[in-house]
Amino acid sequence: MNDYTFAKNDPTSTAQATRELALAIEAADAILIGAGAGISTAAGMTYTGERFKRLFGDFEAAYGFHDMYSGGFYPFPTPEQTWSFWSRYIWCNRYQKAPNHSYEYLLDLVKDKDYFILTTNVDHQFQLAGFVKERMFYTQGDYGLWQCSVPCHQYTYDNYSTVQQMVLAQGFEIEPETNELIIPEGVTPSMSVPTELVPRCPICGKPETMNLRSDGTFVEDEGWHAAARRYHDFLNTHRQGNVLYLELGVGYNTPGIIKYPFWQYVAENRHALYACLNLSQTLCPKAIEKRSILINDDIEETLENMASLIAH
Repeated sequence: MNDYTFAKNDPTSTAQATRELALAIEAADAILIGAGAGISTAAGMTYTGERFKRLFGDFEAAYGFHDMYSGGFYPFPTPEQTWSFWSRYIWCNRYQKAPNHSYEYLLDLVKDKDYFILTTNVDHQFQLAGFVKERMFYTQGDYGLWQCSVPCHQYTYDNYSTVQQMVLAQGFEIEPETNELIIPEGVTPSMSVPTELVPRCPICGKPETMNLRSDGTFVEDEGWHAAARRYHDFLNTHRQGNVLYLELGVGYNTPGIIKYPFWQYVAENRHALYACLNLSQTLCPKAIEKRSILINDDIEETLENMASLIAH
């Protein structure tokens, strides 16, 4: 790793880097935000702990997995039980707004800038926080969409209404303002949904599945391609000039989507800046070290601090 520079893990350096990034956001002519799972985790969208146990404790007891992600791969015995699990999963991660404020702080920082968001997240928390839909490209899918499992055609289907019916049929209530799933006192949620709610492709009749990129069956529908075109238009418009490439919570599962391209774009544009905010492995190539801001710290706290700095 001799060709890379890592963030300094001391409070003084972190505070200075936070101020530098706040100033860089103010000065930028354009900002490309690359967001990974880390920003949703900072916003409270955790897949383990209290949140998991409250909503999936019955599945944990029955099948022995201890987090939502693992449950997503479990071979449940019936489609009705599969969609009992997935409807809870979809609702709490896609239609319920994050409990913390990372996304709102970020919006405060960039709302008046020429920005675009490239994200591997599939929870649409950006939209729920108020970001403009036309300024986002969700490359890996959307918890809010279903597709044919074959797939027999390149089209996706909004699942809000059916998922809502599924969670209500299990005995949950939905808090009107936050969309939080509530288990009424004395109610034990069902681990099954009515057969008539199990989604099937309207064209071929095969089971529908999540519109999440995991293999060659992922459907890239017209909405996906339109967002891709807008992203490439943004890139082409801002190949040069004072551009900030702001990476938030991006790991190494798919670094070729955000991290590596951002490094390349900064290397090619001598007026560009790269900023990386993460809790670990915050680094950049030495070739762009002098035009990089590295912050190894909590995303929520750092964004809040920067929003406060800019407000004053």
